[in-house]
Amino acid sequence: MRMLHVVSSMNPNTGGVCQGIRNTLPEIESLGYRSDVVCLDGRDATYDMQDSFPVIRLGARRGPWSYSRHLHRWLIESLPQYDAVVTNGLWLYHSFAVSRAVAGLKRKKTTNIPRVYVMPHGMLDPWFQRTPSRRLKAYRNWLYWKTIENRVISQADGILFTCQRELELARETFRPYRPQRETNIGYGVPAPPPRNGQMERAFRRECPTLGDQRYLLFLSRIHPKKGVDLLLRAYAKVAANASSGAMPALVIAGPKESAYATEMQQLAQQLGLARSGARADSGVPGVHFPGMLRDDAKWGAFYGCDAFVLPSHQENFGIAVVEALACGKPVLVSDQVNIWKEISDSNAGIARPDSLDGTQQLLEAWLDPKAHLGAMKAEDCLSCFRRYFLPQAAAQNLVQALAG
Repeated sequence: MRMLHVVSSMNPNTGGVCQGIRNTLPEIESLGYRSDVVCLDGRDATYDMQDSFPVIRLGARRGPWSYSRHLHRWLIESLPQYDAVVTNGLWLYHSFAVSRAVAGLKRKKTTNIPRVYVMPHGMLDPWFQRTPSRRLKAYRNWLYWKTIENRVISQADGILFTCQRELELARETFRPYRPQRETNIGYGVPAPPPRNGQMERAFRRECPTLGDQRYLLFLSRIHPKKGVDLLLRAYAKVAANASSGAMPALVIAGPKESAYATEMQQLAQQLGLARSGARADSGVPGVHFPGMLRDDAKWGAFYGCDAFVLPSHQENFGIAVVEALACGKPVLVSDQVNIWKEISDSNAGIARPDSLDGTQQLLEAWLDPKAHLGAMKAEDCLSCFRRYFLPQAAAQNLVQALAG
């Protein structure tokens, strides 16, 4: 079977969709199937990454809809070469283009039209329609649903989900919602490279203000839905009441170029948490913003942290959460991270509501010596990873789903 994945961008700064593709496709290839990716990035936009599978870049997209004048023609010419096509993500031009191209091929009675599947990657979660901060975008999405995305979903051969909770939540958001088939294929994350001293040195070089302090780690996009403001405010409250030496520092790792990331750095300063300069401030806990971490520096951050924390308002899966588990680290998450129950049942972390009180409870529970949460075992975290989140199982499930 030869399959095509269609995605708006393979830029790692755009979040988990492209990372999920990079996690899954090598495993699919190991099963003997060929996978190609077509995206709307600039033709030379490799982002300094070497992918093991072909990535076809059609040229930079334009406007808020990520329109590409090349995609529809390319799909008409290329789709008959594939057995199955997976549209990754919604609300942008590429999902419409796939649906339109397939409909055109059917009208022409073209032979070898591939089966079409849509993988929303959490983009049908009701949070996006209900949160007050997204009122205008929610209205825009409602219009898109009525005019475009409803047909994208209903005309596809199936919808693929990363976990059961995502599948269930997708049913609540829009009407009419009539997918031909719903399949929870799961999601996987490769095991990290073995820990070595170079990783920690690379991380500490990227975060020189941390010095040799212990730390909690947030590693993700610095985005409003991730609850970074809750984390900063909760951390300030808990740090103010913590006994001397009990409070680890907080590292918030992620791209710093957005307006929201700048706002969060300013909030840390207002709360008296920001740490700057070449050295740590005499061991006083605070917040450090090293920027986006990759390769050894990223794995050094995971392996060296006390725990990983993500108080997200909506998290379809949470690749970084699973990467932390794979490094043997407990995770402190909101109950809006869709895999929180698997984590809690495995004694690999704790979950609380995605509110200021809930985030404060996460940190307080972690620090409370009576709760013994700080003694969560690396073995439990690794067991959770191996039981639920190995990429081989997700790849096998995807192949079975695409085979019809």
